[in-house]
Amino acid sequence: MKKITLAVKESKFKFFLELIQSLDFVQINESDDLQEEIFSNVEEGLKELGLYKKGKLSTTSAENFLNEL
Repeated sequence: MKKITLAVKESKFKFFLELIQSLDFVQINESDDLQEEIFSNVEEGLKELGLYKKGKLSTTSAENFLNEL
């Protein structure tokens, strides 16, 4: 079996996933979805860090965060 990696626009992802799931010769590897989600979360965190450094986003100190727990 051959493997390919695709980049699909977020707005079309659900449609595309439903489409390929309807094909009996396609196997979807769920672990790749988890890895993609992790990369997406890291990317979002880096964007937020950039906004914080520019002064466009405020944060809570680690001490205050832990005290809230």
